[in-house]
Amino acid sequence: MFTKKEIRALLWPLILEQVLTGLMGVADTFMVSNVGEAAISGVALVDSLNMLIVYFFSALAAGGTIVCSQYIGQDDKLQANRASAQVLSASFGLSMACCLVLAPLRRPVLGLIFGTVEPAVMDSADVYLLVTALSYPFLALYTASAALFRATGDSRRPMIVALVADVLNIIGNAILIFGCGMGVLGAALATLASRIVSAAVMLRFQARPGQVISLGKLSSFRPDGTMLRRILRLGIPSAIENGMFQFGKLVVQSTVSVLGTTAIASQAIIAVMDSCCGMPGQAIGIGLLTVAGQCMGRGRPDEAKKYMIYFTKISTVVVLISGGIISAGAPLITKLTALSPEGRALTCQITWFVSAMRLILWPMAFTLPNGLRAAGDVSFTMWVGTVSMWTLRVGLSWYLCRYTGVGLWGIWFGWCADWVLRGACFVWRLRSNKWQDHNVLA
Repeated sequence: MFTKKEIRALLWPLILEQVLTGLMGVADTFMVSNVGEAAISGVALVDSLNMLIVYFFSALAAGGTIVCSQYIGQDDKLQANRASAQVLSASFGLSMACCLVLAPLRRPVLGLIFGTVEPAVMDSADVYLLVTALSYPFLALYTASAALFRATGDSRRPMIVALVADVLNIIGNAILIFGCGMGVLGAALATLASRIVSAAVMLRFQARPGQVISLGKLSSFRPDGTMLRRILRLGIPSAIENGMFQFGKLVVQSTVSVLGTTAIASQAIIAVMDSCCGMPGQAIGIGLLTVAGQCMGRGRPDEAKKYMIYFTKISTVVVLISGGIISAGAPLITKLTALSPEGRALTCQITWFVSAMRLILWPMAFTLPNGLRAAGDVSFTMWVGTVSMWTLRVGLSWYLCRYTGVGLWGIWFGWCADWVLRGACFVWRLRSNKWQDHNVLA
């Protein structure tokens, strides 16, 4: 179905977007880190909560991507456009609900999740959560619109918009943090502004006529129960899986918080570098949603399986490259932060270990299941992800940190064990061919 040229045209913008976003995230984190360990710790705590919200938006968008890509595979543009309107409406509604709940209740929520932390850390977290919660509707609209473009095979425009938004975020940080001396508040305001711009530009692109998926009249955004159920049948299991994944990370973060400010700051830097290492592989998984979804829409499961294996191999290659770059640059990167010498050494050691494990385990654990989801096998991926998360990434990490004295290492031992179990289950599922039994558009 897809030529190598078409696959390259789909994947390169996705990879570039993810890499640039990761680099901007590193710059963002390090700019905040120069305000002090309390600032970076507070931002890190809130970011772990924000990612829980982001994963819900992404899961809903993924459900829309699967439905739209299968309709496009059937060459049914009318239904694809109906589905896109429902995705955007649902994303905006969910994001507004999150904003209206978290903005006024941010202090109790932070205390409930993270317990007792140093007052300076809590003050930074409070300010950062207030402003970033206001950006949720714009982030949700951008996420949904970008996913719809990718469902059609157009990954170039989301890349351009993301690049512009990331650059604006960094410029805003430089002006507000260092020029105006606004610290954490400046970082949050820069994030809010960049998300407003990215949402506005993506929706403007989406409104242009003549595209495969184009925003129509406002009447198309009225609730469509049948289409919405079709999307939610795919999006809700993914949202539960992603939500449990991120909520588990919050539990892990609460475990890290009792290890002290230095451990929290080190974990924040490690997490950012680990995220950068995995972003190119995540881009491959996003592309697989489109390709496998269109194959299934045309009734070609054998081709979908071929592309699942092919994309997993590509993911392994890009993870090797990104992991090598991050590992080589870790000593220099940590010197640019306000970490103590002990914190820098620990950060580098854990980063090297995790990069090596990621190459072996991560593509099968996280790229491959996107192909299963594109075929509608979302319940299986949800159960595997949830069980693996709570038994290994959370349970084993908590035990190792609290009872073995390995400190921050225990968190990452648990994470790697989680990758092992996920990968084994998803490889078995692919070989069983049971993922072919679903009918997404029924």
